[in-house]
Amino acid sequence: MMNDIIAAIATPPIPSAIGILRLSGPGAVAAADAVFTPFRGAAMAQRPDRTLVYGALHDKDGNIIDHCLCTVSRAPHSYTGEDAAELQCHGSPAALALALEALFAAGARQAQPGEFTRRAFLNGKLDLTRTEAVADLIHAETPAAVRQAAGQLGGVLADAVDGIYDKLTDLCAHFHAVLDYPDEDIEPFEIAELSSALSGAAAALDRLSATYQRGRLLNEGVPCAIVGRPNAGKSTLFNALLGYERAIVTSIPGTTRDTVEERVSFGGVLLRLIDTAGLREADDAVERLGVERSRAAIGRADLIFAVTDGAADFVREDAEVVELAASSGKPWVWVMSKRDLSGPCALWSADKGGHTPAAMVSLSAKTGEGLADLEHVVAELFPAPPANQAGAMLTNARQAEAASRARGALERGVEALAAGLSPDAVVADVEEAMSALGELTGRTVRQDVTARIFERFCVGK
Repeated sequence: MMNDIIAAIATPPIPSAIGILRLSGPGAVAAADAVFTPFRGAAMAQRPDRTLVYGALHDKDGNIIDHCLCTVSRAPHSYTGEDAAELQCHGSPAALALALEALFAAGARQAQPGEFTRRAFLNGKLDLTRTEAVADLIHAETPAAVRQAAGQLGGVLADAVDGIYDKLTDLCAHFHAVLDYPDEDIEPFEIAELSSALSGAAAALDRLSATYQRGRLLNEGVPCAIVGRPNAGKSTLFNALLGYERAIVTSIPGTTRDTVEERVSFGGVLLRLIDTAGLREADDAVERLGVERSRAAIGRADLIFAVTDGAADFVREDAEVVELAASSGKPWVWVMSKRDLSGPCALWSADKGGHTPAAMVSLSAKTGEGLADLEHVVAELFPAPPANQAGAMLTNARQAEAASRARGALERGVEALAAGLSPDAVVADVEEAMSALGELTGRTVRQDVTARIFERFCVGK
């Protein structure tokens, strides 16, 4: 229901300098007045929009629990498009809980995760691409991801999609005008014009779809498998990249029996690190299962660190690791570990398997020497998008699938034209493409789609 008042604590439930309470819905300003009394002047109902007012915050029994700031924004000039209020308090979880209880007593109810943004979407304040950008910005873990989400929130992706949509709309409008008003002096519908327009729209969709792989990795992170034979230094490297002891490291071969996964920003790139069991022929059933999972991790990785022991001879197991990484079809980096033990020496030779990695790095995960070189390699393999492209990428499977369906419909339209079908059959394909593009921005969208989108949101947003 959108005729009720929702309220939530919009900041994390930990002691902090600032804690924020948000309200939205008809009667939100009156609810704010029920718990907040300005130290000077009129109540919030008589105050202008977007003005900070200093006053006392009360619990449901009228006891003062904080001195805070309050501001209101009336419909339609608010984030949600409804009457809204915000209380900026000290960040005591206990005080915020008492204030929220007072708001419930004043007629508000607890907001659900993402309900403020859902109302903004339903009230036409945000399209779906901007809505998804809000969640992306909240979860962004790298500067590049922040810039992408901010650009998408600013409408860069929506503008690109709307540009294609509007051209297809013009085509359909022209066709229907000719069809519905044959006696009017309307320029005839030319097959060549339709073919050129469809090809142009298809090319624009191809360019848009081509951004998905990079956008997905920017948001979700690059799956990076760290592989090598037992005791090559994989877990030590894993811990060094994280900056703390996450994986157990011992001198006993085969310590790691399962994959261990963590996320870290490295070289400005969000890596989903996967520490794997050592690759070797194992007699132990548990270790064999770990080796199988290591091979599976290589299959789902988009980057591989193939680690060999720089303080030991290059042996058959090392050659198999290199072969596995090279045959994966993924970019891989040959990492020679334990530089502190091996010293500066000729680490690389072309005859070690004859495979060419994306880069070769000698490092010591123990001392940190050489980690900067690895960081530079990762940054070069997954460069941040140019500033003028921030916000222009597809970043999730929903967007990519809708763009793909639109592209498929246009392709069928081009094929129908080439086969000599009448323009009305082609326009049906154009309208199908428009429907798919509408799902990208929310012009046409199913309820289950919006439900999935808002699953990522937190309470208070």
